[in-house]
Amino acid sequence: MFIEPFKSNNSAGWIEVICGSMFSGKTEELIRRLKRAQIANQHVEIFKPAVDVRYHETDVVSHDENRIRSTPVTASQNILLLAEDAAVIGIDEAQFFDDELPNVADTLAQKGVRVIVAGLDMNFQGQPFGPVPALLAKADYITKLHAICVVCGNIASYSYRLSPETSQVVLGEKNKYEPRCRRCYHMHD
Repeated sequence: MFIEPFKSNNSAGWIEVICGSMFSGKTEELIRRLKRAQIANQHVEIFKPAVDVRYHETDVVSHDENRIRSTPVTASQNILLLAEDAAVIGIDEAQFFDDELPNVADTLAQKGVRVIVAGLDMNFQGQPFGPVPALLAKADYITKLHAICVVCGNIASYSYRLSPETSQVVLGEKNKYEPRCRRCYHMHD
């Protein structure tokens, strides 16, 4: 369980990264943290990549349909322009952003903002995905979540692609991906 650190009005911000495989609850955890900040009357701004329209064009939506209002953006630099005087910034699907996202998160944290980012740490090939590895390096707090392997029931850290597409980004959910443990992910190698 993540325990939020105390932040006084004159303290520096920080970066929290929530990572893991598909179906591990990353977006659910992001929404939980952001809603708690809203309950505490903190000014919260939430962003997602404009390309992700699987569940909703603007809302961040988890697989179990929990949702929170967000602003879709086409480039990570836009977050700096739209963040205004937010105390907390939430960013979902970090792996779909450009390589400037870690610098954007760092800039916001230096201004005293709490930045909470959720994203896949590995792609369907089991390789580091997009800007997430650089975000992990800059993060003050990291939460790695696990799904359950659909083949054997162990903890799953891999997103196994069921469809034959080979491009890096293929939006989908249970029709295209399933969570697998290391052993079951590599069964087809």
